[in-house]
Amino acid sequence: MINNYLWDTDFSKLFARCFERYKSGDTDFNQYYTKEDLGFLYSIGYKPREFFDFVEDFGDEGVPSPTTAVLIASVRRDYFMTIQRGALSDELLVPEDLPDRGDDWDGFHWLPRIVAKARAKLRGELHPDIMYGCGGDRNFLSRHAIHPADFLRVVWAAGDHDEAIIAYVKAHSPSTQEAEA
Repeated sequence: MINNYLWDTDFSKLFARCFERYKSGDTDFNQYYTKEDLGFLYSIGYKPREFFDFVEDFGDEGVPSPTTAVLIASVRRDYFMTIQRGALSDELLVPEDLPDRGDDWDGFHWLPRIVAKARAKLRGELHPDIMYGCGGDRNFLSRHAIHPADFLRVVWAAGDHDEAIIAYVKAHSPSTQEAEA
């Protein structure tokens, strides 16, 4: 049985254990998880590869941090439990359906792509070859001084209203703030 009170602790322990395996050279994430681990991941709306992507990037690049991984998982878990009522989606966002890397909204390159990924992340619909929080996403969010978990919350709150997301990015982007000063 999953202890919802301690889910973040369980997530952190699993992350640490998987990270140790990854550091030791074991990159076959399919062997990382016990039956209980898989039950835990599914209980928070996560897929094994989705979890591993954060372990791998942390191991290779030092980011996102385990704390950021927990914060992102928290938003996904909340969406999964409140909006999806614990039911996994059968839909999948595949790489060829993503907006191009150079696409922009109101001059913000990458924004259409990261919004599509964020919406799919919230619903648990990312293809295994797509990661919310990849290097390109981290560059965009860092450049605009937005935490990845905060961005997920904004996308959730905005629903289908892309203008609200654009307004949020404008309001929080240092480059926009400097131009308005």
